[in-house]
Amino acid sequence: MEQFAHISVSDTKAKIEHGGVKIVDIRDDASYQSAHIENSTHLTNGTLNQFVSDNDFDTPVVVVCYHGHSSQQAAQFLIHQGFEEVYSMDGGFEEWRKVQPFVSDSRGS
Repeated sequence: MEQFAHISVSDTKAKIEHGGVKIVDIRDDASYQSAHIENSTHLTNGTLNQFVSDNDFDTPVVVVCYHGHSSQQAAQFLIHQGFEEVYSMDGGFEEWRKVQPFVSDSRGS
């Protein structure tokens, strides 16, 4: 894969259920803390180097942002870092939260 691919919420859910996929959430700290996909990694400028060094490049990665726009740039960046299978989730977390369960703190819905 020389470029990231788009993936739907339902296909992301299927990959999670199948196992062996990393979900990375690039939203701001408060949004991530308020609500996120279970077992996702909060990927920030401060955690990026650790994520790259801790994960195998052949592990599929799905990048999640708010609406599926910013995740495209982040997904392409991960491809350039050497990850072989990277996806940008269409609709972002806002689409996910409409149809799938998520982890939230007491302020989340």
